[in-house]
Amino acid sequence: MKVIDLTHSITPDMPVYPGTEKPVFTPANSYEKDGFKETKISMFTHTGTHMDPPAHLYAGRTTLDQFPIDQFIGRALVIDVRHLKEGEKITLKEIEKYGFLPEKADFLLFNLGWDKKWGTDAYFGDYPCVDDEVLSYIMNGSFKGIGFDVIGLDPISDVNLIRHNRLFKEKDIVNIENLKNLDLCGNDLFNFSCFPLNIENSDGSPIRAVAWFE
Repeated sequence: MKVIDLTHSITPDMPVYPGTEKPVFTPANSYEKDGFKETKISMFTHTGTHMDPPAHLYAGRTTLDQFPIDQFIGRALVIDVRHLKEGEKITLKEIEKYGFLPEKADFLLFNLGWDKKWGTDAYFGDYPCVDDEVLSYIMNGSFKGIGFDVIGLDPISDVNLIRHNRLFKEKDIVNIENLKNLDLCGNDLFNFSCFPLNIENSDGSPIRAVAWFE
């Protein structure tokens, strides 16, 4: 079995969404004093490779812990859009290139090649985003989730989070951000999991996203 880790490590100096505090690691117990090591971690629920549920935007909508556990596992397909330039839109023709495969996928994962910019100022640049037609395609489908190797479904400049709001208003789906290594997943369907922490009333959670091939 071949397994690919699609998750960025959580570190004190990692990129975070503008206005968000970086994770803080505080020693709680030590080998010398207590005979074991334990660390207190303080971070936002939308840190690193993480997942948004509808409750991220709407009070009373579905939280992560309200989804059935099989929401977070299934078949995925990577849509390669690395050829797009900054500021361009991801259009439906990018999905149509894959024929019938997108309709068989539980997760559509968009590879912009942006993970290569992780840890640099360029990561916060004007990455391509899905257009209205692609968002409609996703909302009209039976997908469990969508994912990106960028820091947001919306551009950083969009403080109104227009795409997030439209996606989550009525659709029970998850959105994954800050993926990596999507270029290693090929151009066919593969096994994929993205389990969040089981947090009560969760508006979001870091995940461990993994692709595997039998």
